[in-house]
Amino acid sequence: MAERADDRLVRLLGLVAYLDGAGPVPVTQLAARFGVSPAQIHADVDALWVSGTPGYWPDDLIDFDAQSIESGVVRLTESRGMTRPLRLGPSEAVALVAALRAMRELDAVATDPARSELVESALRKLTDATGEAADALDVRLAAGGDPQVVATLGTALRARRRLRIRYVSGSDATSEREIDPVRLQTTGDHSYLASWCHRAGGPRTFRVDRILAATLLDEPVAEHAGVGEVDLSGVSSAEAPLATLVLASSARWFAEEVPVETVTNLPGGDFEVTLHVTNPDWLRRILLEIPTQVRSVQPPELAADVRAAADEALAAYDAAGLGA
Repeated sequence: MAERADDRLVRLLGLVAYLDGAGPVPVTQLAARFGVSPAQIHADVDALWVSGTPGYWPDDLIDFDAQSIESGVVRLTESRGMTRPLRLGPSEAVALVAALRAMRELDAVATDPARSELVESALRKLTDATGEAADALDVRLAAGGDPQVVATLGTALRARRRLRIRYVSGSDATSEREIDPVRLQTTGDHSYLASWCHRAGGPRTFRVDRILAATLLDEPVAEHAGVGEVDLSGVSSAEAPLATLVLASSARWFAEEVPVETVTNLPGGDFEVTLHVTNPDWLRRILLEIPTQVRSVQPPELAADVRAAADEALAAYDAAGLGA
């Protein structure tokens, strides 16, 4: 599993602070102290060697004794002030308090005792230093939706257990599904749950406030390739351009799986959806996959973009001798 960037950043900062006080330290000893391999320590030193303060000339960079490293010992010769106490103004301290209070609500922190204690320790020190200004802050990350549902989602994520949910789509279609929850992410005004849906047989993203009920099951979640990040490529954003699509009834799944803004049933079984397009490439790809189910696309520039992509694909097929 790839290492998280925040985990490595904490270790890099810890290396500088530790070496500044400990003096020359063998690579093997550093590896044992930080719980990584000697090769990772060498990689960390290489990364720190090109890090420093703005300007990034040789005199601005964190520096080590190259001869010592060749002999298996790490000796820090220039920390660039990384070990000096940080002095914050009142506004900076209040901003950090707000950020830390929000961070402690995140699942990645709340479910990890080491991270949780680190955040709480920093928060206590900053709160004491900031005084009354910190007391005036009220920071909450609201996932939206039924509080009992949100609590059940959190329990399932921490315990890595399967869920049975009752979900209402943007077209007001209600369904029951068994899912393996993977990650909860908040963006804009809504929170979304990335999951593996056993009914669909693939990854699906569910808007939390549309989950009507959630039941924790005994089965543990399974590992599924390609699932891990919340897919927000089609999720609406109030600042993004608005598109209007008229689709055939056989494309009803679109309104069920994509967080559309509105759904309007039309005579004859067709339906109209509106959605904010945050990722034109994503929408273009979807429409090219269902050309016979697309009745109309607005605005005209979006339709022209999809048409041009389709013409380009057909030309490529003809050039390869694969055309009809």
